[in-house]
Amino acid sequence: MPGENLTRDEARERAALLSVDGYEVSLDLRSAVGEHGGDGPRTFRSVTTVRFRCAEPGASSFADLIAPAVTAVSLNGRDLDPGEVFDGSRILLEDLAADNELVVDARCAYSRTGEGMHRFVDPEDGEVYLYTQYEPADARRVYANFEQPDLKAPYRFEVRAPEGWTVWSNGAGELADGVWRFAETKPISTYITCVVAGPYHYVTDRYERVFEDGTRLEIPLGAMCRKGLAPHFDADDVFLVTKQGLDFFHDHFDYPYPFGKYDQAFVPEYNLGAMENPGMVTFREEFIFRGKVTRASYEGRANVILHEMAHMWFGDLVTMEWWDDLWLKESFADFMGAFSLVGATRFTNGWITFANRRKAWAYRADQLPSTHPITADIRDLQDAKLNFDGITYAKGASVLKQLVAYVGQDAFLEGARRYFKRHAYGNTRLGDLLSVLEETSGRDMAAWSRAWLETAGVNSLTPQVLLGEDGTVDELAVVQEAAAVPDRPTPSAGHPELRPHRVAVGLYRRTDSGALERYAQAETDVEGPRTVVAELAGAEAPELVLVNDEDLTYCKTRFDDSSLATLREALGDLTDPLARALCWSALWNMTRDALLPARDFIELVLRFAGRETDIGVLQMLHAWAESAAVHYTAPERREQTGLRLAEGAAEQLRAAGEGSEQQLAWARFYAHVAAAPADFELLGSLLDGTVTLPGLEVDQELRWAFLEPLAAHGAADEKRLDEELARDDTASGRRHHVRCLAARPSEAVKAQCWAQVVESDALSNALVEATIAGFAQSSQRELIAPYAEKYFAAIERVWTERSIQIGMDVVRGLFPSYQDSQATLDATDAWLASHEDAAPALRRLVLEARDDLARALRGQACDAASGM
Repeated sequence: MPGENLTRDEARERAALLSVDGYEVSLDLRSAVGEHGGDGPRTFRSVTTVRFRCAEPGASSFADLIAPAVTAVSLNGRDLDPGEVFDGSRILLEDLAADNELVVDARCAYSRTGEGMHRFVDPEDGEVYLYTQYEPADARRVYANFEQPDLKAPYRFEVRAPEGWTVWSNGAGELADGVWRFAETKPISTYITCVVAGPYHYVTDRYERVFEDGTRLEIPLGAMCRKGLAPHFDADDVFLVTKQGLDFFHDHFDYPYPFGKYDQAFVPEYNLGAMENPGMVTFREEFIFRGKVTRASYEGRANVILHEMAHMWFGDLVTMEWWDDLWLKESFADFMGAFSLVGATRFTNGWITFANRRKAWAYRADQLPSTHPITADIRDLQDAKLNFDGITYAKGASVLKQLVAYVGQDAFLEGARRYFKRHAYGNTRLGDLLSVLEETSGRDMAAWSRAWLETAGVNSLTPQVLLGEDGTVDELAVVQEAAAVPDRPTPSAGHPELRPHRVAVGLYRRTDSGALERYAQAETDVEGPRTVVAELAGAEAPELVLVNDEDLTYCKTRFDDSSLATLREALGDLTDPLARALCWSALWNMTRDALLPARDFIELVLRFAGRETDIGVLQMLHAWAESAAVHYTAPERREQTGLRLAEGAAEQLRAAGEGSEQQLAWARFYAHVAAAPADFELLGSLLDGTVTLPGLEVDQELRWAFLEPLAAHGAADEKRLDEELARDDTASGRRHHVRCLAARPSEAVKAQCWAQVVESDALSNALVEATIAGFAQSSQRELIAPYAEKYFAAIERVWTERSIQIGMDVVRGLFPSYQDSQATLDATDAWLASHEDAAPALRRLVLEARDDLARALRGQACDAASGM
């Protein structure tokens, strides 16, 4: 429907006209349980009363609502004909008064796509669970509203629910006379309102803080999950990180948490990692671990908890005016997640994970044709949905880390404190933040913003070392370049920006014991194409120069020939774990940029990854090595490389310490890259217990990890997978089962998967995701080749007919990336040329997939040119 995709111009016009005083929302969710009759969607009653003012009496505007039916609409006591004023997504409001009251009685639909009011039935016990997810604009699927972030208002919710259920919302709630009534919220945006309802397992705790002035703050804490996950729920650790985060942000923000209680719900079939609804944060339930996981998983969960908590200030208390400035919440939350993780929790190596994992996401996104400045040009809601990306999150956070180095931590935090106090419960734009940072730092923030926030692309920094006759450094310089992008007319596709970088340049040499250690370092400001680091003149000749030591800036690090030769021989001898992570990241960027053959990167992983002490870095190396083998290896040596990778993984699995995190990580990696009959025989033996590895517990999650490659290679049939489901007939087990079934090497299986995902909307979002994951197997390139043509024939229809979330999953997940040939590239270009009028968001997804494919082909050419 044309009205679903709200434009920025429409939002600005409406914000100039309207001011919202408050909402009262009444939901009747008793229809969530019991049999559902009729052919249409299962629905619930939603009655909204909204009071608002109009700056121009007599003007017209509209309210937002996506619902199967509207029963009644009343404006200022005047009944309107729903058939005339409601078009399926908007309610026309004409002849507005200075003060207005709108009442909308509607039948809204429960969702199976994770958007709006999602309804989940637990297959284990038949219990029904509900939760809402609205970002960026799906509150209108649950109640009538003005769906844009700058029309903030207080909310009062009341909910009728099935007997025995508990209901939560943003404010504290009480049950009386069969109705849950919730305290009025502070003024907040529509997209962060929330309802969670069902027979959830609920655990409580309390946070207490006494401030220096003697005032006392008490925050009720709650954490919940499905009853079926309760045995695995480590709520104590969730509460520990929550309390540590609240202490940290109170210490640094000087603004007490403003939203009363703090509940955290781990919910099923969630599309995102988490969502920062004030007082009622929602997370994907995969953060509750059913089996043994590494420390990296606990660190990742803690980071997300702290990321969402940072949003209570950056995003909820102070909110961007429109999605152009989405970075004002996401970049800050991403940075603060890592900053508080290191400063407040047991995960003191959080910056290593940030350098290795989060930045990899940013570097990829910033080299796509869809790259954009951190403060972006968001024309409409579809643009907004796609901009929850590696630039808005991880590049923005990286740039903020650079900003802290540029202005100093104290000035940065004082700027944040002034920002909260000046704009509490309001909306801001880029200039509002820059002005306070300029006040506190004395720096020219406009120039910094132009370079870092208002331009796109990533720079590369390369060391140049000139040695004197005595063997010491005569001159060390840093050369800065804008990233060249093949197949485009200008460097960086029109983003040739050279930026100011605050960097630390480290010099490393091997000691007598063989360790590779730093012996000299200098901090400097890199500006322009070449910067001489005068402080390092006269130093002993280095074996390795690391131009972004300590990871202060956002750039692609390159190496001189001597440094690269050192890494090839001694990467595992580098003792500093952050420096090692930065070198790995740089080598991976070189592989993706076709500067380092894939086979060389894989050999480095097989040679040195077994010595990696940081488990998160090790798991990232596993993912990169698999990607190098699948996408960047020359086709003629792909099989040989796959066998070599599996062989090396098996060796490391056997060599890993008994019961160690490394053993578990290598076991999972081995399953991913298993390639030969002997590999499948070993995995099968580990599953049935005829072979054991001391210390390796093959728990239920690991069993499914072993079964997928067996299914994909025809070593586990439907009967075997059904037996495993009988062993684990849970929501998680069913998702694994669907994925493994879809992985089987059968034409009939692939045809069924395609029909279920592309031709039908019967599957929930989680099962669509699982089916796509199983369908696309790198070992089945020939089997799925016929679907390349079908993909291009179907995607525009899918985008039009399905929700944006499902559309994104299909367009990204089913792109024929394993048909990595010039023919597929030509087919992609032909689709783009013949669909210039397709939805911009759809074209963006196809352009991004095309770019990944072109990059893979360049990598394969590089690998082929490296010789046999």
